[in-house]
Amino acid sequence: MESTDIANMIMTTTTPYRLSSVVLACAAAIFLMICASPLRAQSVVVMVNGEPITNYDIEQRSKLNFLTTHKPADRKQVIDELIDEKVKIKEAKKFGVDPTSSDIDQSYAAMSSRMRITPDQLTKSLEGQGIRPDTLKARMKAEMVWTSLVRGRYKESLQVGEKEVAAAAQGGDDDKQSSEAFEYRMQPIVLIVPRGSAPSATESRQKEAEVLRNRVQSCDEANALFKSMQNAAIREAVVKTSADIPPALRDLLDKTPVGHLTPPEVTKQGVEMVALCGRKPTTVDTPKKKAVRDKMYAEKYEAKSKAYLQEVRKAAMIEYR
Repeated sequence: MESTDIANMIMTTTTPYRLSSVVLACAAAIFLMICASPLRAQSVVVMVNGEPITNYDIEQRSKLNFLTTHKPADRKQVIDELIDEKVKIKEAKKFGVDPTSSDIDQSYAAMSSRMRITPDQLTKSLEGQGIRPDTLKARMKAEMVWTSLVRGRYKESLQVGEKEVAAAAQGGDDDKQSSEAFEYRMQPIVLIVPRGSAPSATESRQKEAEVLRNRVQSCDEANALFKSMQNAAIREAVVKTSADIPPALRDLLDKTPVGHLTPPEVTKQGVEMVALCGRKPTTVDTPKKKAVRDKMYAEKYEAKSKAYLQEVRKAAMIEYR
């Protein structure tokens, strides 16, 4: 029952009879308690540059952190996390980094896609744990603006020299797939299976893919075949190096003769294969070099981000209640 309904009920009840002052006082007390309860849940714990962090914010973030880490949330750590996000967002705004709600929604949708669910399903999953989707979106926004700000302001100092990478990549790893690199020219192929089709439809297309795989001996043949086939598509050629391709796909491509197709794989679109149109050694990059470069960059970014955050936080007005 809403608080206004309770107030109306009190007024209606007092129309035919004049309640005693004691009864009126009790009714008023009950009314105030009901109205005050949401405010109590929203009580402010910290003010950060004039913006409040409430008990409700802390409870929501604690639930979200538990959902992602499966560990009980430390209240002080949660409060510090929320303070950091407030100062990050304010600092980013100073430099014009301020994503719109549409930008945040796109990132939310991208996250749900990576989880192989829809945004609505992600929302329902969060709500099932007592978490409002805005709680996750707030954390996402802070991460987005801060990453963009740090990378933009400190672009030069975050660069990793190729000499450093080469020196760090030498020795210690005899894995050829990590120390050697190839350039692959590929054309993705899909035999379309409409969504909602029976499992037998997928099995049928898998068998068809195996037959076609044995038949194709060159990318020219693949183009002529799949461009004329119904419910099939062959995409434009793409060029990737070993460093750009996941290890599992690299392994498949290295075992596939040039001009042939990789083994069929069932995906959301249907049954997919890759036509390998070319493979040649390259000195542009190797998986090991990329891993070393990414690690060095991450270390530089983490150090710069930490120092910058400490600087911004010292300048912030933080008032604990």
